[in-house]
Amino acid sequence: MQTIRIKAPSSDTGRTPESRSSRHGDALPLLAGMAVAVGAVGAMLALTDIESPLRGPFTLFFLLAAPGAAIGAALRGLESWGRIVASVSGAVAVNLLTAQAMLALHMWSVRGGVVTITAIGSLIYLLVLVRRLRSRTPTRRTS
Repeated sequence: MQTIRIKAPSSDTGRTPESRSSRHGDALPLLAGMAVAVGAVGAMLALTDIESPLRGPFTLFFLLAAPGAAIGAALRGLESWGRIVASVSGAVAVNLLTAQAMLALHMWSVRGGVVTITAIGSLIYLLVLVRRLRSRTPTRRTS
């Protein structure tokens, strides 16, 4: 049996695994900022009804990312993979329930759906922030 070894690139020689992984940690804020920008552009394109080939994919990204990020923030006690699966599943469920309710009430529109998903995601995230602030405030006991 032959062993195949992969040689490390010359730029990584002498670095520890911790220092190599810190490079990837620096990219997370950049990726998060790019995701927010793509979502904001998607919401803007849907709300202003601008014809663009990017309108569909960016709006779909916004519709999944807005409630998914809020649900992910609420589930910060879970491990990372469980949190990702739960937040994506929750985002799909929120979108489906919103669409079903709007169709049942004969109120469906693209703009209305984007506004409703924005409101639901913002409400979830606001509740998370209130819960975190409430848990940080010390309670005073008077004797």
